[in-house]
Amino acid sequence: MTKHAIATLVHDLGELLLPGHFKIATAESCTGGMLACAIVSDVDASSILERAFVVYTVDAKCDMLGLERDRVEECGGVAKDVAIAMARSALQKSGADLAVAITGFAGPREGDEEVGLIHIATAYAQGVRHKSLHLGDIGRKTACEQAVAAALEMMIEASRAFFAARTSA
Repeated sequence: MTKHAIATLVHDLGELLLPGHFKIATAESCTGGMLACAIVSDVDASSILERAFVVYTVDAKCDMLGLERDRVEECGGVAKDVAIAMARSALQKSGADLAVAITGFAGPREGDEEVGLIHIATAYAQGVRHKSLHLGDIGRKTACEQAVAAALEMMIEASRAFFAARTSA
């Protein structure tokens, strides 16, 4: 995934959300703020960002987002339910319309963790969505870039579902 492809996804998300004055929040662990940085790098789309949480450690996930320490420590902060809890908490704490969370093991290998395992979740009024990536040991930078692109794609999908639900109601 190139920076150009990520920039295109950010632009597309901005075009989708800007007319409705919708706001997003991010909660990032393994990507360390790369998603928020990509969003604010687009002068037009940057106004959709309400808040960004960089919660790289177990302590940060628990302190800033209020996640349950026992569960986060049990899985090293990387699991489907942790990503969903991060997204839900970011949504609640920010007052945004849509939140996305990314947590994973970008590498290098430590212990028995699966390098390249990334969990992404979106949360919004209609519910949550989750996606797991199994990227393998492709390098930290590439894994993080692919996670950011996947998160942007999920936010675009969630935004479209949100708007479809509003127009059919």
